[in-house]
Amino acid sequence: MTVTPLAVPRRLLTFTLDGQEARVPEGATILDACRAAGRDVPTLCEGDTLTPRNACRVCVVEVTGSRTLVPACSRRAEAGMEVRTDTERARHSRKVVLELLASSVDMSTTPEAAGWIKEYGAEPGRFGPDAARVNEEPRVDNDLYVRDYGKCVLCYKCVDACGEQWQNTFAISVAGRGFDARIAVEHDAPLTDSACVYCGNCVEVCPTGALSFRSEFEMRRAGTWDESAQTGTTTVCAYCGVGCNLTLRVQDNEIVKVTSPHDSPVTHGNLCIKGRFGYQHVKNRD
Repeated sequence: MTVTPLAVPRRLLTFTLDGQEARVPEGATILDACRAAGRDVPTLCEGDTLTPRNACRVCVVEVTGSRTLVPACSRRAEAGMEVRTDTERARHSRKVVLELLASSVDMSTTPEAAGWIKEYGAEPGRFGPDAARVNEEPRVDNDLYVRDYGKCVLCYKCVDACGEQWQNTFAISVAGRGFDARIAVEHDAPLTDSACVYCGNCVEVCPTGALSFRSEFEMRRAGTWDESAQTGTTTVCAYCGVGCNLTLRVQDNEIVKVTSPHDSPVTHGNLCIKGRFGYQHVKNRD
């Protein structure tokens, strides 16, 4: 008889969320509680497969007794705490953060960013034409994916995915300090001369489109990229026996990109170069 081990049960914590009682498992974050309760708290740097970095500060909320606003993505829920997600102080902070981000980088391919800017009344243009922007052409130095630093918000998710949290390749790091800080490979070399193994796990977690499939980049540039016309089919990678799950994104009967379900117990959204980019044989009609 096969015995299936059960996870250790976690006790439930009770606290107040926007004036209502909320109950979450011990160890859950405030953001977890907000999502469970249907509260729409925006976030950019939080990822369901990575440890929060607290970099973007878009998800800040007000906790009674705390001198400063706290990031909901990393602050653990505590019994008896009082959390308010939609106060004037929290909304003003999110507004300013969105203005600073949108005035310095291109957020046109950041999902939900336009809606957040409208919801919070953010006015990125008020900083004027002299606002510091990363005016740099996208780096197209390989056939698989593109680096567009003009869309990077320094969330560090790609660094973590490439580092000890997943891939352990350590090809990506932060170079420079202050306003000169940027994501780069060693010596800021072309990707083909770096330690990159082209797994694309950095592309998977990028929240702004600063990293994108070469196919997606070229289709967007040509004006043919249409997510509303795309379908997703989850299947199993056939390259080896690990059993990684793939989600094939198809548009006009062509595979345009490959992702992986983050809730997959095998891969948790991560793939190797073959699984993520090796789909050309499927499109070969010869």
